[in-house]
Amino acid sequence: MDRLKREGLGMTSQRTRNRLIQRLREEGITNETVLDVMASTPRHLFLDEALAVRAYEDTSLPIGYGQTISQPYIVARMTELLLSRAKSLHRVLEVGTGSGYQTAILARLVDNLYSVERIGPLLDKARRRMRELGLYNVELRLSSGGFGWPDKGPYDAILAAAAPASVPAELKEQLAPNGVLVLPIGSDRQHLTIVSRRDDSEQFDVERLEAVRFVPLLGGVVR
Repeated sequence: MDRLKREGLGMTSQRTRNRLIQRLREEGITNETVLDVMASTPRHLFLDEALAVRAYEDTSLPIGYGQTISQPYIVARMTELLLSRAKSLHRVLEVGTGSGYQTAILARLVDNLYSVERIGPLLDKARRRMRELGLYNVELRLSSGGFGWPDKGPYDAILAAAAPASVPAELKEQLAPNGVLVLPIGSDRQHLTIVSRRDDSEQFDVERLEAVRFVPLLGGVVR
């Protein structure tokens, strides 16, 4: 805890975080619960020391292995959509743990969070960060993300932080009745997309929202 307090000073102070939250409000984020969680989550802990000075800019930043920590607006937007569309948040799947920042946000808003990541060193860092922050309702797994985590499903909601060319059938199959999937879709042009399962049928509604830019959803595991 002393380390967290030390790292919360100066460039990573609460005042700096609050400026970010104000920017998110100006950009259209309205869910105060999401904003409160983001205001109290230390984003600088999810970056290498050299980039910590930029932690509270509203921009994506590199975390190694060709991956990025998502722009705070996108984290807030996807989380807000998940909370507004899902009928339950008891079991939630995240595809693409990455640095663990989106994971930490979700963990404070859902009952049980399951997160898969295909790059082992990133997953190891994310696991340590979850322990540092005392987030114990999260289970992490090294896995090719497009396949999700079937053994822990079905899920009330799924959030994917990487873009497939089309909606993976495996993720749709892991949605519970009335479940919601929030993810970017597309190759050259990507759009934030909501896929909703109709009751307990095999019918899905697809809603395309704003243009976004994510790393592609890739297969295979990097150890």
